[in-house]
Amino acid sequence: QVQLVESGGGLVQPGGSLRLSCAASGSIVSISEMGWYRQAPGKQRELVAGITRGGNTNYADSVQGRFTISRGNALNSVYLQMNSLKPEDTAVYFCKASTWTNVYWGQGTQVTVSS
Repeated sequence: QVQLVESGGGLVQPGGSLRLSCAASGSIVSISEMGWYRQAPGKQRELVAGITRGGNTNYADSVQGRFTISRGNALNSVYLQMNSLKPEDTAVYFCKASTWTNVYWGQGTQVTVSS
């Protein structure tokens, strides 16, 4: 079992920055990949960025160049640095951890970009 706790969401003006954090506990040695997803009202949950244990990353086109995903050394934590935020980035952001057999989700943290 893996438990995930996100933090760092909030209200920010357009053009501002936020840093999200996700701390993993439990069977962290079994985690092969972690990532951030988001879900806006009335929309499906979508991938924002992912990172593997080996450090390979991938990003949604909509955040490429603005967001950066990084991880702790033991893949027991993952971070999302969000710069140049836009109103369309407003959503609940979820942390996800994948093992060979299971997928785990955090409870989500709200990010609101508004003036």
